[in-house]
Amino acid sequence: MLNYIWSFLVAIGIIYAALTGNIEALNESILSSSKDAIDLLILMAGVVAMWNGFLTIAEESGLTKSLARKMKPFLHLFFPDIPKDHIANDYICANFIANILGLGWACTPTGLNAMKALKQLEQERITNPKTPHTINNCNLSLHEQNNEINVASDEMCTFLILNISSLQIIPMNMIAYRSQYGSPNPMAVIAPGLITTIITTMLAAIICRIMCRKTIK
Repeated sequence: MLNYIWSFLVAIGIIYAALTGNIEALNESILSSSKDAIDLLILMAGVVAMWNGFLTIAEESGLTKSLARKMKPFLHLFFPDIPKDHIANDYICANFIANILGLGWACTPTGLNAMKALKQLEQERITNPKTPHTINNCNLSLHEQNNEINVASDEMCTFLILNISSLQIIPMNMIAYRSQYGSPNPMAVIAPGLITTIITTMLAAIICRIMCRKTIK
């Protein structure tokens, strides 16, 4: 659908420029925008590569697991049913760290891995009747028990909401954007960004707890 929308907008822009005699200005805009896009791509590729390298080093050195242990009280508050030694804890921790640093692109791989781990955990709960599951407190049919789960668990929904709210102490991507486009003070976004993300994360946490309690009931 997005492909159709963007194609329609581009076509309308070209037709309007042709009717108003602004084809030359349109060509100049396309060329300058292409150059800006490449410059921004190179800048952000460097930023993402650097922080992805830091996160990889942190994971290989055991720093991520150490931080995950320290974050266990917080993780257990929102994910009480995840086993303490489950790999999902490490992925969730790494994702939260990337979000705190404002690395939206860098947190995508860990977020996907966390979702896969949570899905696998829920599948294990389905195949093991002794382990309670948290899929909206519903009874699963035999067909659903013998196939992969296609319903998001409470942990998956909670992780997604907290990931979207994304507490950010250092919005690195935003700082890089502002620096690229000539902002006199790229770091000025830190304080308002921190305040905003604290509020959104708190609201997300409250909503998650309320909805999870309703699910249990």
